Order: sequence, then C-alpha cells, then structure tokens
Amino acid sequence: MQGLSKVKGAVFIAGTDTGIGKTWVASGLVGALAALGTRVAGMKPVASGCVVTPEGLRNDDALALQAASYPQPVYDDVNPIALADAVAPHVAARRSGVDIDVSVLRTAFDRLGSGHDLVVVEGVGGWLVPLGPALQASDIPRQWKLPVILVVGLRLGCISHAQLSARAIVADGCELMGWIGNQVDPAMEALDDNIATLSHLLPAPCLGILGHDQPAVPALAAAARQIHERWLINTP
Repeated sequence: MQGLSKVKGAVFIAGTDTGIGKTWVASGLVGALAALGTRVAGMKPVASGCVVTPEGLRNDDALALQAASYPQPVYDDVNPIALADAVAPHVAARRSGVDIDVSVLRTAFDRLGSGHDLVVVEGVGGWLVPLGPALQASDIPRQWKLPVILVVGLRLGCISHAQLSARAIVADGCELMGWIGNQVDPAMEALDDNIATLSHLLPAPCLGILGHDQPAVPALAAAARQIHERWLINTP
C-alpha cells in the first residue's frame, strides 16, 4: 500500500475506546488548524450509525468534520463508507452487504489531499476494532503511514487503557505523535494526578487537555500549531 503520495500531511486520531471524544478532538483540531489559515479537511473513513437523508446516509461525526473543514469538501470524500446500523462497523457492513475496501477509502483520502494541505483522519472505536474478516481500523494508519494522536478518555481505568493502546500503536509500527486527554467524566477523582501519571508513562508528549464540556478549538490551539509547523513549515 502506498504512503502519502498525494497528500502533503495527515494525522490519524485514534482513541482508547468508543465514546471518549475522538470526534470532539478531531473536529476541534480541524477547526484550530483552519483558524491558522491551513487548508485542512477532516475525514471519517468508516462510520456506522448513519441516518437516512434526502442526500443519502449521513453520520453526525462525519458532518461535524465536514463543517469544520476549510474549504469544505463533499460529504462522500469525508465519509466514503456510511453504514446505517449503530453497531460495530464490521457487523453493520455485513448487515448492509457492504465490503469495506481500503482502496475505496484511499481514493477518497487522496481526493481530500489534492484540495487540502492537511487531512485529519478520525478512526472508529478503539485501535483494534475490526472492519472486516481480515481488516482492522489500525490498518488504515499503518498502511497509509500516518502518525497517530491518541485520545485518552479521562475516567477511571484510563491509565491502563491508554498504555495498552499506546503499546499496540507502537507494536504495529506506527508513530505515536502525542496524546490528548478528554475529561469524559466530569467528576473524575484525582484528575491532575492521573494526567501526571499518563504524562510519565506514555511514550509521547501530551498535546492538550480538554475539560468537560470545554470548547475544543482554544484548548487544541497549541496542538494545531505543532501539526501545522510539522508539515507546512518544517517539511521540505
């Protein structure tokens, strides 16, 4: 599989689990990058739990990424495989008779790259979520050679989940660029202590912390600058 042949820069947003704010972080990063004047697109290659609209199946996460993008791409490039049932993607695909073909996802990714300088690709579920009999969500960043930002849902158990995810990312040969904490539990005890422990144990820097219900774009401004500088300033 090709690497980033047609895309100047891209990053993959992984999560320690489902429901921990990957879209909140991904769309916030896209918005923060756009605020820097970057031509940036968000992408949700595979999405389950889509609703029927006059335009076709639509997913709220993908719509949020599309709305944050600059310039705004067509929906089918943001979310090339949309699945109706709100279940694991491999189950939703089987129920719909859809084969999740990485080449279809790659074609949409390259189209986004042709009109944008950066593409922020959001995964589905956790790192090892299956997409088919011989395909996992992790195959996308691995085959496309995308650096990974891990979103850690800050709640009880996050230290173990984060370390396991980080180990799997590195073991799969991907670069863990950094991690972002998202306080999904507003009443989490010892929040600062847990963040300090994660910063000590994870093999990549913390790129930002989002408080519960905190606006994402301001909190992710520093992370957006690092991503912007990596590809648009420091890349030959």
